[in-house]
Order: sequence, then C-alpha cells, then structure tokens
Amino acid sequence: MAEPILTVRDLHTHFIQDEGVVRAVDGTSFDVYAGRTLGIVGESGCGKSVTVRSILRIVERPGRVVSGEMMLRRADGRVVDLAKLPSDGAEMRAIRGGEIGLVFQEPMSSLSAYHTVGNQLIEAIRLHSKLSKRAARTRAIELLAMVGIPRPAQRVDAYSFELSGGLRQRVMIALAFAAEPRILIADEPTTALDVTTQAQILELIRRLQQERDLAVILITHDMGVIAEMADDVVVMYLGHEVEKGPVDTIFHAPRHPYTRALLQSIPSVLAEPRSRLATIAGSIPHPYARPSGCPFHPRCSEHIVGVCEKSFPAEIDIADRHGVACHLYTSNVEAAA
Repeated sequence: MAEPILTVRDLHTHFIQDEGVVRAVDGTSFDVYAGRTLGIVGESGCGKSVTVRSILRIVERPGRVVSGEMMLRRADGRVVDLAKLPSDGAEMRAIRGGEIGLVFQEPMSSLSAYHTVGNQLIEAIRLHSKLSKRAARTRAIELLAMVGIPRPAQRVDAYSFELSGGLRQRVMIALAFAAEPRILIADEPTTALDVTTQAQILELIRRLQQERDLAVILITHDMGVIAEMADDVVVMYLGHEVEKGPVDTIFHAPRHPYTRALLQSIPSVLAEPRSRLATIAGSIPHPYARPSGCPFHPRCSEHIVGVCEKSFPAEIDIADRHGVACHLYTSNVEAAA
C-alpha cells in the first residue's frame, strides 16, 4: 500500500473548563490513503466530529489539541505536522479548504442565508486561487453541475433556504471541492435526509472519489453507511479508539464488545416480526464523570470483574491491520469469536 496522505498518532483534544476537563478525543490513531475511505463510527458524543475538527484545527474554544501528531503529506511532497501549525496561520488556512475539504453535518446552519450559494462558492474559489470574479463564477457553475444540481446557471443565484435538503448538501460538497482537495472529510453527510436522497449523496461522494483518487474520511453513527462506503473502519467510544481494521474484518470478525453491540443493533429483514431491536445497555457517561479503567465496562456484558474497572486496555494486533483495545485479549481471556 502507498504512503498515507495523512497519519494521525495518539491524538488528544481536551476542553478545559472551570467544571473540569472534557477529554473529547483521548488517544486515537489512524492512516488515511488516497482512493480509500476511512469510516469513523460510534454513538453521538464519542468524539468523532472533534477528531476531524482537530485535523482542520477548527475546534472551538476552550477546546484545543493538547498532544499527538497529525502528519499531512502535502501536494508538493513536504510533510507537515498539523498539530504544530498555528490554527490561524497562512499555511493552515491554505490547507484548510485547499488540501482538505469538509462537508459539515447540517448544511442549513453551515450555509449563509444572507448570501447566494454562488457568492459563497466564489469566495471559497478566490480564497485558494487567483481567478477573477467572473472566472470564479464560471467555476462555481461548473462545480454545481459537477455535483448534479439541475440548472446550475440559475441555481448559482439561489439562496440556501430556496433549496431542498438534498440540494443544500450538494452545495456543501461543491464548496468542499472549490479548491480541488486531496482529502474530503464528510461529517454525517446524510443526516436529516430521506433514504433516497441519502443514497444519491453517498453515490456522489463515491463517484467523485473514483474520478479524483480522493481520500475520504466519513463520520457516521450508521453502520449501514459504513458497510456501503468504507474501506477501513475506526470504532470510537468516549474519545478512545476501541477497534480498527478493514471493513470486512470489522463486520465479519468484530472483536470488541462495543463493536459487536453496534452491529447487533442494526435492524434486519430476517428478524422475527414485532421482535425488539437489540440495544446497548445504559448510555454514554457524562464527560465529567468518566468511569475508571476501560470506559465501556459499565455497559459491557463481557467485562472482567476486578480488571476492566481498574486499568485501560492497551491496543493489541489481532491480525494484519486489525487492532483492538480490550482486556478480553490483553488479559489472555478467551473471547467469543
């Protein structure tokens, strides 16, 4: 496999407040490759969005990256550590939107209601290029056509509130591609969209990836989307990476109890009529009351008394490119296959 475009190692992002420290991301590592999709999955509040915002250095105060490396291999061959770049510096601004594009979770709140979508596209294009305003407008229309928006020459002068949810999400994708990035981050890109529109948006991202050999980081809580889109998967819980590996391995040979619980909660057409969906016991702990030891042990049906609540499990390699952080393996306890 070629060198990764982006390498994240032991990333920690904390929110330091008067009430205490929220360790939103508390040690996660992964690689991002050209032409492949990395899916980051977990329940709401597990640190997925903060992870990608850390990469772009747009974590809102009082949050900040406190340690870790985020090594980006730039288009000119240089390797830079995003964690060491000033978040408001010229180089980080060139990377943000230039080499790494972001599709936000909710386009209605991400797009300005006071400016046309064309004006917003033109601003993004001119920020990363030397095009004139007229040339940038032509490029904006081309981008709208690229993402499948009908009548792009007319829609370029529309406002976001005049567009449907699916069209607004397509505008967000067009904005992310304004400077032809090498990495696309899609943060819950199908939230609040109907099933048909979801499928269209995911197919659009897949097509653009294939055409441009694009690296994609896909954030979602939907295991069905992960199965359809991802090549590699990172499963996060309470800021920690608990399991990672190729998508087929994660779905067919999951090892962490949390991963298995997520998969068991997926509705199945083969289930008995009126049968109850499987659920994960309990809920994610309050950020100021993190459990000791393994963060998942209060909800885990397989936890080892006297072990899981005392120490955090180290990540071990189960197989090639398949790692898991669980005392069922580090304690030499026989685990369910």
